[in-house]
This record gives sequence, structure tokens and C-alpha cells, in this order.
Amino acid sequence: MKSGLARKLAAAGAGAAMLATMATGLLATPAAAATGSAASAAKPKPAVSVGTPKASPSKYKGDCPVNVTFSSKIKVKAVAGKTTVAYRWLYGDGSKGKVKTFTFRGKGVKSFTVKDKGTFKGDVKGWQAVQVLAPRGATSGKGRFAVSCDGGGHDGGNDGGHEVVQPGIGATVWVDEGNCEAALIGRITASSSRWVRYQWVVNGHVVDSDAVRVNGSRKVVHVFKPRDDFRGWAALQIVDPVENSSNRAYFKIWCKDTTPKVSASVDAPSAYEGTCPVTRTFTGTIGVSHGDTRVKYRWIRDGVPGSWESVYFTGHGPQRQIVSDSWTASASGNASRAIELYDGSTTGAVKAEVTCKTPAPAPAPAPADTETAA
Repeated sequence: MKSGLARKLAAAGAGAAMLATMATGLLATPAAAATGSAASAAKPKPAVSVGTPKASPSKYKGDCPVNVTFSSKIKVKAVAGKTTVAYRWLYGDGSKGKVKTFTFRGKGVKSFTVKDKGTFKGDVKGWQAVQVLAPRGATSGKGRFAVSCDGGGHDGGNDGGHEVVQPGIGATVWVDEGNCEAALIGRITASSSRWVRYQWVVNGHVVDSDAVRVNGSRKVVHVFKPRDDFRGWAALQIVDPVENSSNRAYFKIWCKDTTPKVSASVDAPSAYEGTCPVTRTFTGTIGVSHGDTRVKYRWIRDGVPGSWESVYFTGHGPQRQIVSDSWTASASGNASRAIELYDGSTTGAVKAEVTCKTPAPAPAPAPADTETAA
């Protein structure tokens, strides 16, 4: 984005710290929450609305630098005797202003106008918005504006009123062949603090673009990931506020995937019907495509992950190992098992069913025959 629109990025950090401090003050302590939770739940929050900021002037053409004032109206429908409002300005370059607060007393609808001023030294189109943080979150629409400088003003540069921005030494490259990627590293220098838009070009094609705040010098990095072996050049190009380019850095990438491919599967025991308790065993198969490696895995038992375990492979070509997990059933029911690999993939779950049957009681022995003497 053009010079003048960006605000100091440190303001965003300071605003976050102020908001955290204010939030700490507004939160109830554990003891207070325990005794007053019912009252807090019943107490409604104030209604908040915020209008889209208006820029004055909204469209400017003439000598620069120029001041543009932004104003927005915050409305609060208060429900308590004392209300604190916290807000901050949002800028089109992605930065945020410091958190500001004001407090008022009384109930009913209250209206307040907040203002912000920006000084612009060059051509720019952008927007500003207001974000209310407390007592209830709300964000305004984007108030847009445009500044067009005739060239009568100067912002400290040597190129028709524009600061000259050039890449430094240029783009340097290293290649990580194992991961089939290259990190393109460049440095942008500027005579004073400002926003710079740039793009990475590989073999004449734009592969990435972004904007950064440059205060003297800044390193920028892009990771280039082709799908196959690659040979070519990379350059770092400045797009705005002036056009410039670094030297070309030539590189090549070899995509050599030597990582063994790992797979896993699970088999369930057959359904069981009979006396209980009974132990049933699930069987898992873990395989690798080649090489010496260790595979970490864990059982997922009825949806609950277990502890990580390991199996080790040594040798050449495809290999596999069998693992097992047992389940003891004391009543009718079923159990499920799956295997999760450490790299994130998980097999489908399989189920085993047990039906417990009470054995029939043994027949009572027949009474022995007895003879009575005559």
C-alpha cells in the first residue's frame, strides 16, 4: 500500500496489551463468579452499533502531504449506571490502532463521535474502520478514501517526490533436495520507513506476491515447491511505490523421495457366541515399502487413543509386521479397533461382537433305588 496509510505495527501490540488489561479488570474473580453467576446471567449487555467512518476529504487531488480526517459514530444502549466503551481503528494495510476507552453514566441510548487523522505523502487508495471491543463487539463498515498527489509535495525521496526503493543484493537461493523444495531469500532496502509491495518471479512467472513494512532493510522469503525436478532462476521484483528488480539467482532442485511408504490395516476376530468371560484378539498389519526405519503407531480402542508404540524394520524391499490387541468381554457387547500412524493417517475401525450365553444347568442326579425288607 502507498506511503502514509500504514500505522506503526507496534500500536497493534500495545492495543492488545491494553485490551488484555481491561478484560482482566472486567472479568469476575472465581469467588465472585461463584456467588454472582445467577445475577450475571440475568443481566443483559448494552447494545452497540458503529457507523461507517467518513473521510474528509474522501477524494483528494492536489499537493502533498495532505491530512485526512476520519470520523465515526458509536451508539450504545446502556443498561447500567456506568458503561465503559473500548474501541480501536482498523487500517486497510492490515494494521490496528491503539485501544482507546471512554466511560459514561446513565441509561438509554448514548451517541459518541470518534475521530482519527492520517497524513499522506503519496498517491493512495484505502479504507479505515472502527472496531468496538467492549461492552460488546461490533465492527463498522469500511470508510474508503483516495489521495492523488500532483507532484508538488515531496516525501524525502529522489524520484519525482517518491522514495526510491530497491532490492538489496538480490535473491539468494538454497536447495533442500530431500524435501523437493527451494527457499528463495531476498532483501529489500528503503531510504525511510514505508510499505513496499513485491513479487517473486521464477522463470518469468509470478509465484508469490505480498506487501511488507520496510524500515531500512528487511528480509523476505518464499518457499518454492515444484512437483518434479526443476531447473531455473528466481528474481525479487519491487512493484510499488516504484518498479525495480534484483539480479537473477539460478538454482536446480532434485526431487528424490527416499522416505519409505508406510501402511496399516486391522482385522477383527469373528463374532463369538458362548460362555463369558472370553478374550478376543484384534490383529493389525503394519508394512513399509523399503529401507531401515521405525514406525510409531497406536491403537484406537472404541474411539479412545492409546499410548504410542513402535515397530522396527531392517532390510530391503517391502516388509510387514503383525501387531495385536486383546479385549476381554464379561457381558454381551462389541468393541472397535483402529490403528493410527504417527504421520497422521488412521485406518478404518473394525468391530468384534460377543454374545454371552448362560450355560444350561446340569440335570439333577436320579434318586438311588432302595429295597424295603419284608
